[in-house]
Amino acid sequence: MERLQKVIANSGLTSRRKAEELITQGLVKVNNEVIRELGTKVSSQDTIEVNGTILVSEDKEYYLLNKPRGVITSTSDEHHRKIVTDLIPTTARIYPVGRLDYDTTGVLLLTNDGTFANILMHPSHEIAKVYVAKLKGIITVDEINSLKNGVMIDNELVKASRVKLKKKDTKSNTCMVQITIHEGKNHQVKKMFAAVGYEVLKLKREKVAFFDLKDLASGEYRKLTPKEVAKVYSYK
Repeated sequence: MERLQKVIANSGLTSRRKAEELITQGLVKVNNEVIRELGTKVSSQDTIEVNGTILVSEDKEYYLLNKPRGVITSTSDEHHRKIVTDLIPTTARIYPVGRLDYDTTGVLLLTNDGTFANILMHPSHEIAKVYVAKLKGIITVDEINSLKNGVMIDNELVKASRVKLKKKDTKSNTCMVQITIHEGKNHQVKKMFAAVGYEVLKLKREKVAFFDLKDLASGEYRKLTPKEVAKVYSYK
């Protein structure tokens, strides 16, 4: 037996928070009975209907995508721009684990397994995310230390666990900086560099946990191995 909102989220139909809203709004039925109580337990034998859609269990799928520039990290877009799920041919209702900006490239995981996604996104697991940013200007040692000690973004102190100057070009007045963070706040890396006075010209996510872009060109994807999925579950 599992909580109803968790079962809905794990189906890939919507997020757990949205599932809770749908339950309290009376838009969820179990065995044709409207359920409004959060935490209601259900089993695999129960018929669950969410806003008119009956949940059908589907095999779990897991993908690693090298997200290209100019693609939306979403499962839909009202402006009809290309979305990341367009790049992976599957009938499963996969969705991105976290997000990358429209102009940000690199590691993006997609799945229809809500538990797997939650393990990677929940702050308590402190999953490392490694980015390489091209900055306008040459970052200094003091500014690197400021990023590691913490800067304020959106009225909150955030820290980088590691910052390394990889390359600098005095002629073009640009540099490449590798930064590792554990949170996943909206536009976090760009805002952190802005907090110490730098504009991000290009941004690529190189790694999430142990997942990297080895052998994946821009726009390419691969399925995760059972061993990789099990390793993520070991973080639980």
